[in-house]
Amino acid sequence: MAKKKYYAYSINGENGIVDSWDECQSIVSGKKAKYKSFESKDQAERWLQMGADYSLKNTASVDGVYFDAGTGLGMGVEVSVTDKNGKTLLKEGVNERGNYLIKESVTNNFGELLACKFALEIALEKNCKKIFGDSKLILEYWSRGYIKKEIPEETRKLAQQVKQLRYEFEKNGGEVLHISGGSNPADLGFHQN
Repeated sequence: MAKKKYYAYSINGENGIVDSWDECQSIVSGKKAKYKSFESKDQAERWLQMGADYSLKNTASVDGVYFDAGTGLGMGVEVSVTDKNGKTLLKEGVNERGNYLIKESVTNNFGELLACKFALEIALEKNCKKIFGDSKLILEYWSRGYIKKEIPEETRKLAQQVKQLRYEFEKNGGEVLHISGGSNPADLGFHQN
């Protein structure tokens, strides 16, 4: 049996998602439209939210834990940790979008670091061997303990916790990898420092 597909389309800023090619074709035929098929409705919605950009991949195709953070909603820093299909893996303290909200005044980079911590904890618990994030600062420096002394103490302490978790994760054969924001199923679609 063929997998169910979803078809996202964008015509002059009007977006939609349907679940059959015939219906999509009838909507876009003869119009200057962008359209693309996806394996999940969440992926289709994410593609539309990212501007219906053809350069974005359909989905992250690798099993793993994906993380991101963002400040775009103006209520604090929101943290997202998902599987490859964009399904939240966070269990506690999540909001209606399945994300963890930090209401204190912290930076997006602090949120990314906290998201990395959550991702490492989840990956260790589930014996998952791959973690993906789109912040090179977090992946290449802070999660390895390389952080400037001028950074607030709370962030430096968190970086040390993440460094220990990352060491344990990699010692057990895990990999922490970079993925572009547009291909990251955990991507929140908004970034501010």
